[in-house]
Amino acid sequence: METVVDRFIRYIKVDTQSDPNNPDFPSTEKQWTLARMLVQELEAIGMSEVTIDDNCYVMATLPSNVDKDVPTIGFVSHIDTSPDYIADKVNPQFHYNYDGGDIVLDAEKDMVLSPSYFEELKLYKGQTIITTDGSTLLGADDKAGVAEIVTAMDYLLRHPEIKHGKIRICFTPDEEVGKGAHKFDVAKFGADWAYTMDGSQVGELEYENFNAAGASICINGKSVHPGSAKNKMVNSMLIANEFMSAIPAEEVPQHTEGYEGFYHLYHLKGEVEKTELRYIIRDHDMDRFKQRKAHLQATADRLNEQYGENTVELVMKDQYFNMKEKVEPVMHIVDVAAEAIRKVGLQPLVRPIRGGTDGSQLSFMGLPCPNIFAGGHNFHGPYEFVPVESMEKAVEVIVSLAQLVGAWDKSREVSGLGAAV
Repeated sequence: METVVDRFIRYIKVDTQSDPNNPDFPSTEKQWTLARMLVQELEAIGMSEVTIDDNCYVMATLPSNVDKDVPTIGFVSHIDTSPDYIADKVNPQFHYNYDGGDIVLDAEKDMVLSPSYFEELKLYKGQTIITTDGSTLLGADDKAGVAEIVTAMDYLLRHPEIKHGKIRICFTPDEEVGKGAHKFDVAKFGADWAYTMDGSQVGELEYENFNAAGASICINGKSVHPGSAKNKMVNSMLIANEFMSAIPAEEVPQHTEGYEGFYHLYHLKGEVEKTELRYIIRDHDMDRFKQRKAHLQATADRLNEQYGENTVELVMKDQYFNMKEKVEPVMHIVDVAAEAIRKVGLQPLVRPIRGGTDGSQLSFMGLPCPNIFAGGHNFHGPYEFVPVESMEKAVEVIVSLAQLVGAWDKSREVSGLGAAV
């Protein structure tokens, strides 16, 4: 049997970086390479109903082996990697029996993965850590999840004595550019509920995520020779500075945690005649989310009143919403996941996602979809790492969930909601 590590290393060697600037779906042709590999692999291990559609969604079925009616559950992970950092020629490094100290990724560039900065490393002393060589991201987001799902399905197929209901799996493209669920066929998938294997720290279980919006701001100025600019020049960069100064200084990613929302300026390009700003707006609470958007609009309106109509052009677009609204009415799907995590010897870490997953969009499309850990840390950059033992535990959780739902008692859907968490 191929191990989860074998699969993971094989998958990360395939460049599947998505492209936020390409409207095509999927946004890069190279995602098809891994998708087609997965089709062949799923067929080879004996999965049923293996399909790949015109949008690069790979789906497959593990048939039920119980003689009663139990829910159909699903597991979902994405095949693309982040466009934020180099993703080709990934060269994974293994650090066996990690001693709890610094891990040198690239001595020449003084790139060090240190527990003094990345405190979560301390959780994995004595384990095997897979890192980058400092030149690329690793791809644990979310090829760790893909490897875990395939490995769990392979294990269940090889062990028919483990009883389970029907299980559907799906691997999606373009999650990293916010489109992973846009063309997901929920009816075709046919699950009662699902889980994304796309979390981080071992033990994580999440059913709350940010409400999210994006804001594009174009500030229009007027360029005049500086020697004769009095009462004529309008410097868009200075007006942009006023706009940025209106954002509360502490309400940014580097000063927030837990349920605290933020504004994040991630793009700035300017000259006298035109300056472009791009923000993302995040908050778990819907009312505060609306207030944040209203604050940006009020700032734009104030500057337009001061400098003239259409000086500041603001376009905001909602991206996704907090899945909590859709999951709380069916809280048993979180309870059973927490039970599965406990059964493999872990304590469920139930906390909000400071981001979003395909599951947040799928939940609003009619497929409630909490998120379970895949094991990786420090996503989207060269300091990304994943402990081997965390991936192995994720496989165990999937198998445990399959067993628990295979022995399903319908009464648990209406009693004890939230008791496990």
